[in-house]
Amino acid sequence: MSTMAEALARLLDPAAKVSAHYLIDEDGTVYRLVDEARRAWHAGVSEWAGERDINGISIGIELVNPGHAYPGYAGGYRPFPEPQMAALVKLARDILARHAIPPQRVLGHSDVAPARKTDPGELFDWERLAAAGIGLMPRRRVTRHKTLAPGDSGRLARGFQIRLRRFGYGIAVSGIYDLATESVVKAFQRHYRRSQVDGIADAETRAALDDLLDQTGL
Repeated sequence: MSTMAEALARLLDPAAKVSAHYLIDEDGTVYRLVDEARRAWHAGVSEWAGERDINGISIGIELVNPGHAYPGYAGGYRPFPEPQMAALVKLARDILARHAIPPQRVLGHSDVAPARKTDPGELFDWERLAAAGIGLMPRRRVTRHKTLAPGDSGRLARGFQIRLRRFGYGIAVSGIYDLATESVVKAFQRHYRRSQVDGIADAETRAALDDLLDQTGL
């Protein structure tokens, strides 16, 4: 949603069947739209760690940003302004102080619905949140993993899918690096390896996943 007015109108429109607990404007203004004790309809068809009722177990925060282009929409995706990010950090800290949310469960919509959603996207500063004690990011380390790409199949592809699913992503373990796997890898990269989002599980991407699993003990 490209403007605050458009975002607020859509989130408050019953016919739209979409809502969020909070909306943060680019100037840092925070709007509380739904009480945290109530369900907000922000995730849609989604999955994380085997749970498919994400709307029922999450607190949804929307950020005003034109977002990525898609058929019929020109987009205008851009970096998130400092006032907006500062407000998000303050709000997220407040939420975490009141709810026992593990770091690995601070997620983007693209994490829980990789085939449908791309937000908040590769320009969102997840590292800043992690530095503020919000969420989790991989540590850098040297790796010699073999690159996996669309079309690959067999033991390595299956093992990689198992590890993605163990971390939480809703991915079928087929042993085939198919379109669904590519979508999940892109979602993973938008969050945990933002420098290159191409859906290819290169050594850096695979090492990031390994490190996240090590940090969480999953």
